[in-house]
Amino acid sequence: MRILVLGGDGFCGWPAALHLSQAGHEVVIVDNLSRRRIDEELGTESLTPIRTPQERIAAWQEVTGRALGFRDLDLAQDYEGFLALLRELRPDALVHFAEQRAAPYSMKSPAHKRYTVDNNVNATHNVLAAIVESGLDVHVVHLGTMGVYGYGTAGMRIPEGYLDVKAHAEDADGTRTGELIDQTILYPSNPGSVYHMTKVLDQHLFAFYAKNDRLRITDLHQGIIWGTHTQETELDERLVNRFDYDGDYGTVLNRFLMQAAVGYPLTVHGTGGQTRAFIHIRDMVRCIRIAIDNPPAAGDRVKIFNQLTETHRVRDLAALVAEISGARVETVPNPRQESAENDLFAANETFLDLGLEPTTLSAGLLTEVEETARRWAHRADLEKIPATSLWNDRTRPGVPKSVSP
Repeated sequence: MRILVLGGDGFCGWPAALHLSQAGHEVVIVDNLSRRRIDEELGTESLTPIRTPQERIAAWQEVTGRALGFRDLDLAQDYEGFLALLRELRPDALVHFAEQRAAPYSMKSPAHKRYTVDNNVNATHNVLAAIVESGLDVHVVHLGTMGVYGYGTAGMRIPEGYLDVKAHAEDADGTRTGELIDQTILYPSNPGSVYHMTKVLDQHLFAFYAKNDRLRITDLHQGIIWGTHTQETELDERLVNRFDYDGDYGTVLNRFLMQAAVGYPLTVHGTGGQTRAFIHIRDMVRCIRIAIDNPPAAGDRVKIFNQLTETHRVRDLAALVAEISGARVETVPNPRQESAENDLFAANETFLDLGLEPTTLSAGLLTEVEETARRWAHRADLEKIPATSLWNDRTRPGVPKSVSP
């Protein structure tokens, strides 16, 4: 199968591209390297030293004998270029990672909010419109987020995308007839940032194009990724994946492990009572492959999977990392607008039924990530660890009192 991996230079895109290539697919990465430019803007870089795309691709061919293609293309700005690429390569499937992925970055300023909306929504819509114009049958697999649901269970498990409801039938003047009507709707969205809002908008674009143009679309509502290595990225040091630890892009568990490695207190925002969904990066790439292998039929509604393996409270994760590493936990003001405490229960049967064997949290895997962080600790900039992007002016950045970056 020929597969385009849009955003294939990023934290999720790179290991996914390698995993699909190793599985025997012909893979072409499409990326404008915007994530590397954001590093320059923020004055930070991956804790692990990542090579240029050209060096990475050459190393992959040298180690495995498999070729990876690469095209430098801005999906949000160059519609005609992407349409021409589709017509040239005629892919069977594409994996859409090509969106600005950090909630804190999306809330940094009005300019960052506008960039996130312009980039994410335009990229998604250009992809869909170009597939229609090309006349090709391309299965779109999109990496979404559990954050479209918000954080709360409303007294029930969050289903996989859709909610069955009953509505009271009414006549023309609004009088109830006594009949109940069965409806299936998208689970009500409750985004907590501009980034999450763009994923909600993606959902509606997908629903329209699946209905109107019979596009085959799978939308993966993913939890927070932890870990950094996959079987493929461990084959050679030149293939190493990103390890973000800064306050904008570092995911919470990886941040804790990095903080432990450099002797920085584990920064828990607010009470730490936020429950989040998690998935190991090795399971993420497996889920992408499973989704590609199980596409919807043309004319079907969008196929939505909840891509998570477990849920944890943030303070419990901090306590676990502290127990393993000896690090100290310190609470800091929460820069986000969110409930101090929440439960989160979500269905994830689809991937399990399709054969995913979850990689759950274990001391061994936590130690593996911490060892990676320790190895590259000399590259860490402690000033970049605090979360400084604020949801409003009444919140304050999360800087431990005992640390003076």
